[in-house]
Amino acid sequence: MIRVFIVDDHVLIRDGLRTLLADHPLFEVVGEAADGQALLDQLPTVATDVVLLDLTMPVLDGLATTHCLRAEYPHLRILMLSMMVHERTIGEVLAAGAHGYILKNADKHEIIAALQSVAAGKRFLCSEIGLSILDKILLEPSHPSTPPGDGVALTHREREILQLVTDGLTNQQIADKLFTSRRTVESHRQNLLEKTGASNTPALVKYAMEQGLLSE
Repeated sequence: MIRVFIVDDHVLIRDGLRTLLADHPLFEVVGEAADGQALLDQLPTVATDVVLLDLTMPVLDGLATTHCLRAEYPHLRILMLSMMVHERTIGEVLAAGAHGYILKNADKHEIIAALQSVAAGKRFLCSEIGLSILDKILLEPSHPSTPPGDGVALTHREREILQLVTDGLTNQQIADKLFTSRRTVESHRQNLLEKTGASNTPALVKYAMEQGLLSE
């Protein structure tokens, strides 16, 4: 029996997860909490194997809670639950000590598989994120292009997306044009904002114009 503690600030999500696990003979839901602090308050008296932990919560979020759990309860296994798909966020969570990361829109079979893998001492990354990262790796060249002047180094794919952004295309339109996924385009756009220091799309377009990155 795998003892699971569910932590999420949305009652509907907690109810759905509890119902899902109640129908499975391998799991027992031993506790629920709406934030990380409430979890930490209960853990001393609740025997737990896996914490199914929401990333974005009030009071104490998933990342801060993970740091606390790794310090105070190193034996616990942590499966992060989120809708955040950006690689940097996922990397921070895993670096903090979480053993798995799954999206809230994953189907019930993948959630069950994730809990079983994490409980068994393995690491887990949901398929949608894994495929998105693989897609990004396959689409990018091995080396970044040389930046003009004092600009930052942008890959060929980033330059393509930057041009299409300035042409006014939406993420979905760009994805369709480049035969890739919308999530991959969103990830590239976020990388462009971070690399250039632009705070939004207009600032990104201005940067591209100043650096001469746009085709005629």
